[in-house]
Order: sequence, then C-alpha cells, then structure tokens
Amino acid sequence: MNLFDIKGKVVVMTGGTGVLGRAICSHLASEGAIVVILGRKQEVGDALVQSIRKAGGIAEFHACDVLDKSGLEKVRDAILKKHKRIDALLNAAGGNMPGATIPPGKTIFDLSVEDFRRVQDLNLTGTILPTQVFMQPMADAKKGSVVNFSSMSAFRPLTRVAGYGVAKAGVSNFTAFMATEAATKFSPEIRVNAIAPGFFLTEQNRSLLTNADGSLTARGEDIIRQTPMGRMGKPEELCGTIQYLISDASKFVTGTVAVVDGGFNVFSI
Repeated sequence: MNLFDIKGKVVVMTGGTGVLGRAICSHLASEGAIVVILGRKQEVGDALVQSIRKAGGIAEFHACDVLDKSGLEKVRDAILKKHKRIDALLNAAGGNMPGATIPPGKTIFDLSVEDFRRVQDLNLTGTILPTQVFMQPMADAKKGSVVNFSSMSAFRPLTRVAGYGVAKAGVSNFTAFMATEAATKFSPEIRVNAIAPGFFLTEQNRSLLTNADGSLTARGEDIIRQTPMGRMGKPEELCGTIQYLISDASKFVTGTVAVVDGGFNVFSI
C-alpha cells in the first residue's frame, strides 16, 4: 500500500498560478491528482493547464477572486458537477502591498492602515472564504484535507513586513482553530494543516531579495546567513510536504504547521 498515493484525488488550489503554485500543481498532476487551479490570470492559468496536460496530467483552470464568495461558490458548483467531490483544498492565495510594510527610514506612523487591511483581507480572509466554500463538500462527505499557506513571518516578526506577518500569524491560528472545528463538528477524517515555506524567489519578493544582475541584496544575504542550509528553496521542494499532507501518510496529523525552510526558523547565533 502506498501511503502517499493521491491518484484520482480532486485537489483545488487557490493562488495556483504563482511560482510556487505552478510547481505544486504540476507535481500533483504528475502524481495522478485531478488538479483544479484557481487564480486571477486567465492566460497564465491556461498556459499552466496546457503544460500539465501535455505532460499527461489532468488539470483545469477557473478565473476567480478569493474574496468573492459568490464567485467561489459558482466554481465549487462547477467542480462538483464535473467531478462529484473535492478531496483537498490548498489555500495558497496571498501577497503584500508596499503601504503595509515599514522599510528602513520609516516608522509605524507611516503605515497605511488601508493597505494593512487589504493585506489582511487577501491573506487571511482569502483563506477563510475558500475554506467556507470548498470545505462544504468535505463536510458532506465526512473526509478531506485542507492545507493553508503560512509563512516564516508567522513565527517571529520579520522586519519590514508588518501587515503580511500579522496576516500569516492569523492563518496559522485559523489553521489550529479549524483543525478542532472540522474534526469535532464534521468528521475526524477532515484534517486542516498548514505549510510555512521559508525563502523562495517569487514575483513578489525577487526585487527585494536580488539585484538586477541576479546577485543578492543586503536583505537576501542576511536571509542566507540565517539559513543553515545556506541557500533559498526551490519551488519543487515544497511538493513532498504538500503531497504528504493531502495523502493517507498524514492520516493522524491535523492542526500542524509544517515548516519547509532550510532551517531558517531554528537558526540561532
């Protein structure tokens, strides 16, 4: 028996068109999962689906906004009509805004409360709403797995990313809360966990961590200095943990935050 088998599982992923999302969706499809990708960029989503299908996988894309509950419900209904069930949900949608950060030379008094609220909405509310919508079929079926995306900034307050850190700390807390809610009110076979990636180069942080010539910025160098493995992660290095969390290999695991960070979070002088 292969505990890590996910063949035929219907997996929904929000934020699936980002750098990390594309790697994860491609991997899960290669393992036989039916991957339903959600995102806002139709062209990027269509290209990803084409790439997965070309490699022999099964995938489809739905353009939607994680803050639009009625839109999410339409997508859910379309998935259920076609596939009859949803086995797993990966809540990867998120992001940051300049006004919700406090860079060197600025203070808390310069923080944009409006941007701060938007970052909370995108990362935290953008995790809660898809959970409400796509976990409903799991509650009906009394089985399933939800994996939220937390962050290193949820464990300790990293400089600059004030709003993002608060939001991701909320995601970790929501994960723990929902683990109990799901298991006690619906079924012990519904599990809710999170993954906390360390530092991976994405569209959002590339200019913050690297220079135009590809060399590291001072912040990028500081991250590497505090990462025992001495490098940033590769997107495909998240895939094994994700597969573990949605497979029977983690059947008795719920309410956890799985850290994939090259040792960053345990670094000590």
